[in-house]
Amino acid sequence: MRLRSETRPTARPGTVPSRTEAVLEAIKHSILTGELRPGQALVETELAERLGVSKTPVREALKTLAGTGLVMMLPYKGATVCEIDSELARAVYDMRLMLEPVAAGRTTLAGVNLTAALAALDAADNAVDMAERSLATRAFHRVLYAGCGNPLLVRQLDELRDQTALISSAAWSHRPSSWEQEAREHRAILAAAEAGDAALVRALTRGHISSFLARNFPENEAE
Repeated sequence: MRLRSETRPTARPGTVPSRTEAVLEAIKHSILTGELRPGQALVETELAERLGVSKTPVREALKTLAGTGLVMMLPYKGATVCEIDSELARAVYDMRLMLEPVAAGRTTLAGVNLTAALAALDAADNAVDMAERSLATRAFHRVLYAGCGNPLLVRQLDELRDQTALISSAAWSHRPSSWEQEAREHRAILAAAEAGDAALVRALTRGHISSFLARNFPENEAE
């Protein structure tokens, strides 16, 4: 784990300090690549030493990541990487099934940013690792729902994004990758959006979310 130069943005008033943001992105990247495993303890002093920073930005980054569902803060035990089980995965995807197809359909009617959507899919296809692919995929999905016209709906879906990424990472690390199928589904959704077919976008988005859950977290899976 290390701080990457591209994760050091210029600080702006009212935003997370740049050093904390860089630490946050480094820890998040390590979680999504599996370098930091589900259930693993996140010791502030160890992370600070590995990243070459003080404990303060590490502590603030862990608090932020706890808010996104990637990290759990346990009384008397400290922080750990969130563990994914079928119950959590189904809860997250159930929320997405209720919200995301509606938002994607509305965005299609309003006009999807096709350039941004295509750029995200190309970035996913050319990703060098699982974390980069996950981030690109999340960017694509956000393009699909961000233009729905309801800021509360967008905020709720934003809050599910990191948990979705962690679930995908856990699934890809334990089962044969279904990335190729997911990529085809993304392209089909984009084609429907480009055609302005909101009903088809809703149906394809719903099927895309459902099929991932069914493949990776089947109902009869042993706990």
